[in-house]
Amino acid sequence: MTDPGTAAGAEANPGVCYRHPKRESWVLCQRCGRTICPDCQTPAAVGVQCPECVREGRASMPKRRPGRGFVRAMSPSSGRPIVTYSILAVTVFVYLLQLVFPAVTGALAYVPAYTELQPWRLLTAVLVHAALPFHLLFNMLALLVVGRALEPLIGRGRFVALYLLSALAGSLAVLLLGNPFGSVIGASGAVFGLFAAYIVIVRRLGGNVTPMLVIVGINLVFGFFIGGVSWQAHVGGLIGGALVALILLNTRRRQQRTIQLLLLGGFAVALFIAVWAGFTLRIAPLF
Repeated sequence: MTDPGTAAGAEANPGVCYRHPKRESWVLCQRCGRTICPDCQTPAAVGVQCPECVREGRASMPKRRPGRGFVRAMSPSSGRPIVTYSILAVTVFVYLLQLVFPAVTGALAYVPAYTELQPWRLLTAVLVHAALPFHLLFNMLALLVVGRALEPLIGRGRFVALYLLSALAGSLAVLLLGNPFGSVIGASGAVFGLFAAYIVIVRRLGGNVTPMLVIVGINLVFGFFIGGVSWQAHVGGLIGGALVALILLNTRRRQQRTIQLLLLGGFAVALFIAVWAGFTLRIAPLF
């Protein structure tokens, strides 16, 4: 018996398509070696294949839902969005403290001029909100909606990194573009980072991100035209979240975990270096 995977296994008349005996051809299927005419040729990684070999190849492929492999690789411990609920609970608790002790707001708000002496404000600003509840409600509702979808997809540790790095990127943008002596509060920068990561990751998985793009676009426009809203934090958070998502997407294999940690750590270091440079060049000369 001849090997069907070689040209030796072709039919006796190699100049005729095996499916169309009246059509002359000298092209062989790279898998079974039979002669096939142009109508029967399907491009493969190397050469072409006949219809039967194409069907056999597709039948041998494992059946799985799109993106499931991404979820398993990114989030072996995926489940309930515990981090999302925890961030929400801590933020609400801090808001209640603000109502009882208003000085908490000023102590945790981010003021670019205080960056050198109190650098923790770069992150603590996401915990405090305006006295009117609408500011808190919008940010926490957005956190809840996006976090419940995104955290199980990428994993808890990566979600924490995404939230904190987005918040830091938002504060960096305020440092570089905002009022040096202004006070900025709210989780908007971190939330916009979640928006960006959701768009990048879900788009890569083939999902529909049009509704999220509309939400982000509307809120960006409001930030530019409504007073008292830090559009700088929004833009910075978007950029930071998108970059973190790209790192996660391109290092999602199990054997790339070390590279992923190094890239995330490197991004954090780069943000802190940018904060130091921005303060040195923009803020320090004002004193």
